[in-house]
Amino acid sequence: MKAWMMGVVGLGLVGCNMSPIKPLYVSPTQYQGWGCEQLRLEYNRIGQYLKNGIEVPKQQTFGIGLGLGGVIGGRHGGGIVPSISVNMGQHQNSTRTEYAKILGQRDAVSQAAEFQNCPFKLPKYAELVPKK
Repeated sequence: MKAWMMGVVGLGLVGCNMSPIKPLYVSPTQYQGWGCEQLRLEYNRIGQYLKNGIEVPKQQTFGIGLGLGGVIGGRHGGGIVPSISVNMGQHQNSTRTEYAKILGQRDAVSQAAEFQNCPFKLPKYAELVPKK
């Protein structure tokens, strides 16, 4: 039974990592003061960065915390008991998160170019993904 449960949990964790990455929202207002040529160059720079691969600085993704927890009442009395919490999971600087941020930046640049009526079209993420 334990082996079966571990297999299900393992498949669930792999499934989270296999889902397609969608862009995070980045506001296009940060590109308001940019000209059309600057926006085009930035869009191309971001595209080159995505093509070459994203490097994320290594950071600690595992932590242990010690603390005190309270128990109110109970069958054998109550009181303060020690507790240990273990922190594992995706951190804010994972490759997937960084990739989603970069996709969001590219979409923001595209929107800024659209707002400024630039004479060219910079496709957004949704326009680049093949339809099923």
